[in-house]
Amino acid sequence: MTKKDIKEIIEKESESLNTLLETNDLSDFKVLVGELRDTYNKKQMFRTETEARFSVLQDNKYPTLAAKYWQCVREQAAFFNNLMGLSFEYRRNNAKIKWLQTKIEKETDEYKLTRYQVDIDECVFKKTNMEREAKERMREIKMWSKLKKEFNDGSFDDKDVNQHQLDSYGLQYFHRAKNLHEGSDDNEKFNVLGQLQSLQRIKKSGELENKTVKKEELAPPTQK
Repeated sequence: MTKKDIKEIIEKESESLNTLLETNDLSDFKVLVGELRDTYNKKQMFRTETEARFSVLQDNKYPTLAAKYWQCVREQAAFFNNLMGLSFEYRRNNAKIKWLQTKIEKETDEYKLTRYQVDIDECVFKKTNMEREAKERMREIKMWSKLKKEFNDGSFDDKDVNQHQLDSYGLQYFHRAKNLHEGSDDNEKFNVLGQLQSLQRIKKSGELENKTVKKEELAPPTQK
């Protein structure tokens, strides 16, 4: 059985479905096995590049190249963390399969043997799902890498996320403020206009400009 092929699992489980489903539903299920296999293999798991561009990186929320780039960083980091977590779970699942196999080899009680076999079948199905999920998570990680390169045109600081935010948030809240009207919720008006005014004040005051810190200010106090 390959990573992409779960036909064997579906067909094997049809024996159990024989008692779970009514006769006509079981017959329909068996007819649909090939279609279900195809559905399983091609179903969408995570976002496509189209969805990433128009939904995740929407222009109103991320109005600058820097804002888009740093959101790509956040998205990629999240998928990397999830892939690592999935890897740990995959190892645990494989260990469980091996443990169950050793239990089956020594077990004589029919009930326990059945339980162990059901658990193995479930773990094998989980393993197949995890392998597919890992492939899709890696696809999205590579997609965010591609988008990061596209948006990083050298016009902004790609080492410090703070450097772009005053301008990016300023544009975002400027557009949000333009869309406010008499029927807008009072809380929304208060929040949008308040944050826009704060952004404008901070930019005008220059309080976020980089300031050089003297080395002696970073040094620990001398011991007396």
